[in-house]
Amino acid sequence: MQRWLSTLFIGGYLAAMGAGILGHTLKVGTTSHPTFYFFVWDMFCGWSSHEIRYHLIAEGESGQYYDAAPGPWGGFKPFSDLPRHHYDALGNSLYRMADNTLRHTDHEPIRRILVIEETWNKKYNLPDALWRMRFDEPKVPHSYFWHSAEYSPDGQLTIGNGNFLTHEAQRMISDNPRLIADSQRRRPILAIAPEMRFSANSQTPQNPVASR
Repeated sequence: MQRWLSTLFIGGYLAAMGAGILGHTLKVGTTSHPTFYFFVWDMFCGWSSHEIRYHLIAEGESGQYYDAAPGPWGGFKPFSDLPRHHYDALGNSLYRMADNTLRHTDHEPIRRILVIEETWNKKYNLPDALWRMRFDEPKVPHSYFWHSAEYSPDGQLTIGNGNFLTHEAQRMISDNPRLIADSQRRRPILAIAPEMRFSANSQTPQNPVASR
């Protein structure tokens, strides 16, 4: 009996892991049930100490700005209290979501659609009581605003600056005096940075980042 139970447990475990690997490889059913989260490859990859929100802003020909997300019928919140567009970390559907809102609302002709990324440290998400227990400093939330991407009205990507955290990581590498000196002495270096999104047809604005 014990041998049968051991065999059944091992078989069930291997079957669950096999289903998880197959589903994750084919991108099928990975969000169909919360328990599936324990059988995917990237269980804890990509967790950041910073919170990120995306603002979709449409600029009219008169210079008037419109909030292009969420839609006029209300935002779709698939997992918690956040609208759908905040989950699109790669920016694959941000233009389509903004365009969907614009097509169902009355407004002047649109000149461009901006994607503004807001980033702040997750420690500011702590409730005030927990903040006072952990930190001696006052709780003064601080956000950085980054000009992440820009689209023409027909969906062409005209500016792509990647995300703010990747930009800062690249700055740390490029501003490192030791790395610069090593490169000037022709010593090989290897710099690894996360993949940048919105990379096609990228142009760098003069002041893409602001803070609050």
